[in-house]
Amino acid sequence: MSKKSASTTGTQRKAKLGDQIRNIANRLKQETEVQIKATSRILGAAAQISENHERLINEVVDMVEEDLNQQTQMYQKDIYTVDILKQQFQTLREAKDHFQLKATSWESLANKLNDSSSQKITPKTKPQLDQVLESNGMGNFEDDCKNLERLTVHLEADVAEIFPNSQAVNEALRFLIRVTKKNSYLNS
Repeated sequence: MSKKSASTTGTQRKAKLGDQIRNIANRLKQETEVQIKATSRILGAAAQISENHERLINEVVDMVEEDLNQQTQMYQKDIYTVDILKQQFQTLREAKDHFQLKATSWESLANKLNDSSSQKITPKTKPQLDQVLESNGMGNFEDDCKNLERLTVHLEADVAEIFPNSQAVNEALRFLIRVTKKNSYLNS
């Protein structure tokens, strides 16, 4: 082989090697751009999730504060003091007639009202239907139970540990309903 052909072959190999290196560099550059775009999308999604999470937490905090305020107002309405009664009624007789109670003084009337209001928090009514909810077929109970005063639900042991009474279950369910309605409203 001549020197000329050997140098031509060496030049061609260098050119092929150079092309391969350029191809590899271009592929790495493209992969880097794809990785940058993917990372950017991931960061954008994470920011959106964080924003939604923060918004949801703020909504939950607002709802809990609203519930606490309503409960406080409800309890404040049910507590009677002599001053409150005197502001509402001009005479003890007028107050006694209004509440249909017998009392010898403003203080005894306030005590009787407070005692009776604590007893009437949960009226005892006999349920018309004893219904067991099973997790595999809940159906639409709203239509089935419109005429019922109360629906009795049997809680499993782990749930009953968390919710000691029906009031706690109802408050949790009402809260869940409000969150669900609010989220469906925001998503529509």
